[in-house]
Amino acid sequence: MTNTSALDETVTENAKSHFAKAIDEARAGAQALADGYREKIMATTGELSSEAKARSDEAMEKANAFATDARDKANTFADDAMAKAGVYAEDAKAKATGWANDGKAMTSRTIATLAGMIDENIAMIDDKAGEKYGDYARSASQSMKDAAASLDEKSLDELGEDAVEFVRKSPGIAIGAAIAAGFMLGRVFKGK
Repeated sequence: MTNTSALDETVTENAKSHFAKAIDEARAGAQALADGYREKIMATTGELSSEAKARSDEAMEKANAFATDARDKANTFADDAMAKAGVYAEDAKAKATGWANDGKAMTSRTIATLAGMIDENIAMIDDKAGEKYGDYARSASQSMKDAAASLDEKSLDELGEDAVEFVRKSPGIAIGAAIAAGFMLGRVFKGK
């Protein structure tokens, strides 16, 4: 599961949960109000004259109409809220995907640029450190170019699947890399 999918699901589930609670509270309030009116009307009907009974029936109809109207408004509100939540979730997903694609492209360009810098300096490495180290630099440069090309070719979903597969195959390395990345980020943000 990718981070954008997890974000999308989290945002959608939170929105659904909040709106479902609001709907339930509105329905319960409308029902309680209607029940209260009904009970009051029923208690007084036995004591009233025929005119009072007619008024009582009228009040009951109004209470029922009010309860129905309240339920309808609550349902409309809930439907509108769910529609808006879906739109917000889609917008969030689109923005997050765009940012992730931008980051992927920037990372790929950076890796390719670094490989180019190594290529530009291979002759100097051959001269100063020897051909053996020049060959190491060529190999590293080619690996970086391959990694940049692979990064460009793969979608975010494919990259996520590759990451999951890597963690399954090498959990120790993945944990070590996560710890190192967390330490480095901690040092960067601690200094600011």
